[in-house]
Amino acid sequence: MAANAHAAVKEEPVTYEAGDITMKGFVVYDDAVQGKRPGIVMVHEWWGITEHIHNEAQKFAQQGYTAFIADMYGDAKTADNPADASALSGLVMKDPKVMEARFNAAQTELARHASVDPTRVGAVGYCFGGAVVLNMARAGTDLAAVAGFHASLGLNTPAPTQGTVKAKILVLNGAADPFVKREEYEVLRKDFDAAKADYRVIEYPGAVHAFTNPEATELGQKFNLPLRYDAQVDREAKAEALKFFAANLHK
Repeated sequence: MAANAHAAVKEEPVTYEAGDITMKGFVVYDDAVQGKRPGIVMVHEWWGITEHIHNEAQKFAQQGYTAFIADMYGDAKTADNPADASALSGLVMKDPKVMEARFNAAQTELARHASVDPTRVGAVGYCFGGAVVLNMARAGTDLAAVAGFHASLGLNTPAPTQGTVKAKILVLNGAADPFVKREEYEVLRKDFDAAKADYRVIEYPGAVHAFTNPEATELGQKFNLPLRYDAQVDREAKAEALKFFAANLHK
C-alpha cells in the first residue's frame, strides 16, 4: 500500500509572479486522495529550493496535505556557498514588503489549487524559511498553523498587537544552535506573550542548525559552519510537527 501511495504523489512546477519577479515553485500532492485537503506553504533554507525541500514536500503529500514549495528568490535561484546564500536571503529579509509579497504570492497559488481547501492552510519553514513563516505569522497572515524547523529568529516585522496573530505557532530548534541567540528567543516570547499568541518553543538538547537536512553535516564540514544532520532529532521534530498540523489543519 505504501508503495502505491508513494507512486501517486505528483510534483508539478508552477510559474507565478510576485510583483515584477517571476517565481518558480512546485505543488506536491497525492492524486490518489479524494476531495479537498489542507495545504502547507513550504519555505526553503537559505540555499534555495534544494533536494531536501523536495523530499520534505513529498513527505507532507504522503501525509495527506498539498504542499507548495515557495520560491523566495525568484527564478528558483539557489546558492552553493554561504556568501551567495547570505546575499539572497538578506535581500528578502531586509525588506519585509518583499518577503511578504513573495510569501503571499505562493500562498495564493496554493489556495487556488484544485486539491486544496483554502480555509485550512498552514506554513512550514526551514532555517531562513523558519524566519519567514514566523514573521508572516507575526504580521497577521491568514494561516491556521505555522511551524519552523531550526528557525532563524531574525524578526523583521513589527511586534504584533493583541489579536493580530491568527496562526498557532510551533518552533522546533536545536538547543545548541549558535545561529540563534538567547536574546532572540526572549524577544520572540515577549512579543508573542504580549500579543496573546498561541505558541510553543521546543529546543532539542545537543542539536545544532539544519538538523533535518541529511546534507547538513557535509555542508558544515565543507564551509566550516556549525551545521549537522541529527536523525533522531529529525524524527522527533517531524513527529511533533505532524501532530501539530493534524490538530490545527484537520477540522
